[in-house]
Amino acid sequence: MSARESDGPRRRYELPDPELEQALAELLARFQERYGESRSPESVRQMMVTALRFVTDGTSPADLRLVSNALKELRHAFRVFAPWAHVRKVAVFGSARTRPGSPDWIAAERFAEQIVRAGWMAITGAGPGIMEAAQGGAGRQASFGVNIRLPYEQRANPIIHGDPKLVNFRYFFTRKLVFVKEAHAIALFPGGFGTHDEGFEALTLIQTGRSEIVPVVFVDAPGGHYWRDWRQYVDSHLRARGLIDPDDMALFRITDDVDEAVRIVVDFYRNYHSSRFVRDLLVVRLRVAPDADELAKWNRDFPDLVLDGEIELGSALPEEGGEDADLPRLLLHFDRRRVGRLRQLIDRINAWEGGPRAEPAASPHAITEGAIPPEAERQELDESV
Repeated sequence: MSARESDGPRRRYELPDPELEQALAELLARFQERYGESRSPESVRQMMVTALRFVTDGTSPADLRLVSNALKELRHAFRVFAPWAHVRKVAVFGSARTRPGSPDWIAAERFAEQIVRAGWMAITGAGPGIMEAAQGGAGRQASFGVNIRLPYEQRANPIIHGDPKLVNFRYFFTRKLVFVKEAHAIALFPGGFGTHDEGFEALTLIQTGRSEIVPVVFVDAPGGHYWRDWRQYVDSHLRARGLIDPDDMALFRITDDVDEAVRIVVDFYRNYHSSRFVRDLLVVRLRVAPDADELAKWNRDFPDLVLDGEIELGSALPEEGGEDADLPRLLLHFDRRRVGRLRQLIDRINAWEGGPRAEPAASPHAITEGAIPPEAERQELDESV
């Protein structure tokens, strides 16, 4: 009987040869002994198994290059963002063709300037137009750039060019993944196909529960109607024909007031902190727990959010691994088709008078405390992608 047979049934991701599986396990163990323990060694092991299985799959060289390059891009991006994980970030989208000094440019610049003053950082596509305007308002120190390599567009704008927080991507899909993963809010200014693509994809991921719910705000210049016209189309064609749920209209906000746009983003985290699923339970983390009367009102006004039972007040679950363990929780058997209604509940959570008056501002040094990879290593990372 082999060692694997004596250990029990085979795992889903393992090599067919027990000796090779053992060698792989020993290699991972030796690597961790030399370079430090992984936070998730099982995930690393599965990636190694998957990489080796490409050999037996007969995967084409072109497909192997795609997977290899994508993995290297993601690894590099994760390393770049990791030192600033403690700072909230807003992803800013808009046209690369917006002229300097135009109303949309000025609005994006003012928005980024104010959001950084509130303790946030800005992420843009690193190109010209709205992206450069937002990066100018945020400043190089509080900016990330996730640039895409195109034959005619776009070179990184001069504000973020050469900064260690600039990541150059070969693939749109890896770039989009990083945008969504790292953003705690999304702000969209007038733009073309790419801007609409980013907006609809963000809303789709939130609507379907494939990404955490975040504030999404569409910002016009003062007196502008670009996004109001867009909303009219969404309302009269998508909602009216039943292609989206009426409550899905609550997943985004539209404004032509930069001050209001900043409030929409910042106030989303006034009392609401974050959420995740633990088995079939939605766990909503709060800064301040509601009293019994307020919780009763939420249950009265949002009964359609739960599949059975009601919204309950609780504490951290063991499956959360100690993440933000000190925060109170709402626990509910959430109907995953009602994300729009969940967004409305979050508004109620944040509007509750007994909750905190404002989200605590980030430390004045929060943005400057991020560690920057050594120059030599950063150069190697840039060349690898």
